[in-house]
Amino acid sequence: MTVRLEDYRETLVAADPRIAETLEASFAEASRVMSPRGLHNYLEGARALAELGRGADLVICYLEAMPAVAKEVGEDVLTEVVTAAMKLSSMVSGQVIALLLAGLPTAARRLGDPELLRQFLNLVHQLSAKAPRGLRPMLENLDELFSKLTLGGFRRWALWGAQAHARDFEQQRAYFGLQSADSQAMLQQERRGTLLVDNQRKLNFYLRALWARDFFMRPTSGDFETREGYKPFIEQRVIHLPDAYDDYHGLPGKDLYRAAAAHAAAHLVHTIEPLSPEMLNPAQMAVIGLIEDARVEALAIDEFPGLQRLWLPFHRARAAEREAELDPVVERLERAAHALLDPEYADDDPWVQQVREIFHYHFADRPRDVGLSWELGMELHNSLAQRYPMPSARVLQRMAVPYRDDNRYLFASDEEEWLEAEYIPASHRQVRRQVNLMEFVNEVDCELAGDDAQEVWVLGTELFPYEDFGVSYNEMEGVEPASPPFHYPEWDYQVQLNRPDWVTVVERRPKRGDPEVMDQVLKDYRPVASRLRYLVDALQPQGVIRERRQEDGDELDIDAAVRSMVDLRLGMSPDPRINTRYIRKTRDLSVLLLLDLSESTNDAMGGSEKTVIELTREATSLLGWAINGIGDPFAVHGFSSDGRHDVQYYRFKDFHQPWSEEAKSRLAGMRGQYSTRMGAAMRHAGAHLVRQPQRRKLLLIVTDGEPHDVDVRDPQYLRHDARKAAEELSARGVTSYCLTLDRDADAYVSRIFGASGYSVVEHVERLPERLPAVFAQLTR
Repeated sequence: MTVRLEDYRETLVAADPRIAETLEASFAEASRVMSPRGLHNYLEGARALAELGRGADLVICYLEAMPAVAKEVGEDVLTEVVTAAMKLSSMVSGQVIALLLAGLPTAARRLGDPELLRQFLNLVHQLSAKAPRGLRPMLENLDELFSKLTLGGFRRWALWGAQAHARDFEQQRAYFGLQSADSQAMLQQERRGTLLVDNQRKLNFYLRALWARDFFMRPTSGDFETREGYKPFIEQRVIHLPDAYDDYHGLPGKDLYRAAAAHAAAHLVHTIEPLSPEMLNPAQMAVIGLIEDARVEALAIDEFPGLQRLWLPFHRARAAEREAELDPVVERLERAAHALLDPEYADDDPWVQQVREIFHYHFADRPRDVGLSWELGMELHNSLAQRYPMPSARVLQRMAVPYRDDNRYLFASDEEEWLEAEYIPASHRQVRRQVNLMEFVNEVDCELAGDDAQEVWVLGTELFPYEDFGVSYNEMEGVEPASPPFHYPEWDYQVQLNRPDWVTVVERRPKRGDPEVMDQVLKDYRPVASRLRYLVDALQPQGVIRERRQEDGDELDIDAAVRSMVDLRLGMSPDPRINTRYIRKTRDLSVLLLLDLSESTNDAMGGSEKTVIELTREATSLLGWAINGIGDPFAVHGFSSDGRHDVQYYRFKDFHQPWSEEAKSRLAGMRGQYSTRMGAAMRHAGAHLVRQPQRRKLLLIVTDGEPHDVDVRDPQYLRHDARKAAEELSARGVTSYCLTLDRDADAYVSRIFGASGYSVVEHVERLPERLPAVFAQLTR
């Protein structure tokens, strides 16, 4: 999808000429942080606001602010921002809407989450009806308000002022402008201690330093009605933490954030499968959660003993401040949690002693078994139920170990929820069963099932039909299994670090087509093939060449030496070039052609009647024929991606394989699908290239667009990773060169491959001619 600024310029500039200058600069900034779809929504929003007729300031503020908003919370909120502005247009002036748009980068930066930004927009819309005179002064003070308040505190402060000064417009303006005493008093009352937005980046580094992997965190704002807020929780593999913490009985809020993040991360690392909540009551789930919390903390402390010093003070602080009227079951759950973490803690309650004793006895044998938590939890619940009546779920929620989450992550009805928790390609959601011969013969469900079958049966030995001799079913009809996964790092430009083993590359067997399709290309491009024949002859290695009449060389040139002696006897100056030099004219070169096989290659470009993948196939056929004639070892590979877990890599022809009917049939069957995670494919191609003995190694990439993938929203992320991959390959002696069909590629491809590391094919139909020419230019 290509977005052209020229398609919108006329409409926007017609609304007001002042927009023109802002448009150019803002679009350049937006193109660095938004995908093509995001850019489309961005410009469509600007057009809608321009047609609203509320002045140029409104459009200019939108153009300037939205790139920063998209960078902070993602581009998905753009349409909702425009919708919110359109709703406000019937209630407030254009200047107030412009103030809102200008303040959104501050709100996005402080809130740090798209859902919280949506809630803020809803609050502004609510205030436009309840306190319209206070909206302008409030928006003028957004920076100060968000530096002191969470979204929940902001809402309580704003709604109190709207209700208290509903009919006094002067007091309303003073309150929302932070000029009245009651406004300052409410601001002080709602002010929280430590904000997540000020510590989130530090927590990310902290968790990455511990477990050498990334964890994703989002703020929650559940304190609209009270100051308590939500407990931490884990959902969709994302850690949700309250947007603010007060100090806890003298312990800093910063330490509470660190403890909560580390505990949730321990769950993500060590809770490797869910437990079914079916037939469990809240009390049973509470005891099972208690044991699982202790299990993951014990495993984390085994790796990092200092975590005990982080978590333990909160248990001790809770024990010192525990209320006398607390339910006895809740109290014993808290005391048991303390006892399981602190070996020096002494408790005289028999049930707490039983919990500690049973847990440590069984944990020594089954430390990584999640099922242990279920078994011990049920046993200990039955023991507790014999001593005390079980409280309701509402009472159990009063259990207050402040840094622990609510354990919803532990309980799931089925594994499907866990599969959906993180993006996993459909091709990975598959059961592979090893079966014996009789099962295989008698119970086959679908003989024509493909790679995407829900269940695949694997026979450990070959099966030969009676009517054929020496040819198995696998050789005739079978699908070659995918290779073991290859894991590669990926460069995160925002933190300037590699994410270790972040991307998984799986080599897959390409489908076959008709090799006649490849041979037909030479007939269709007969004039090009004729010119390539001269190129082949010029580039063919000539072996050892003898150069005569050299001043320095490998041996004496007898004829030249005789002529020099004759000249010397005649009294003439002799010619000193009396040696012969032998030069070895060889091409010490290996080439890997890497083809982009993303979904977009199925489309036609630039007015051509043929699709990109058809032109790529034709270009590959001509280049393969030419390189085969020259004699250089070469390989042809392709790639596409379906998220970071499934970068699919196809080897159509390897270096040791001849340019044969088999290689041509594989190339004839190639097809486009999914996305373009270029950096991972380049690293894997480089791994094949560096194993070649030749001195010069060339990675030639053919693509029709920029790197992108379904699980990446920041368009800069994969561009920077591809550039890092090119730099890594260069350090290993591999030269990377890109031939792109995207006419607008200059804006990004030069940053990836360098100013001289790419070519843009302006006329896509000339790709079959340009590819061999580029190869010749690079390898002369």
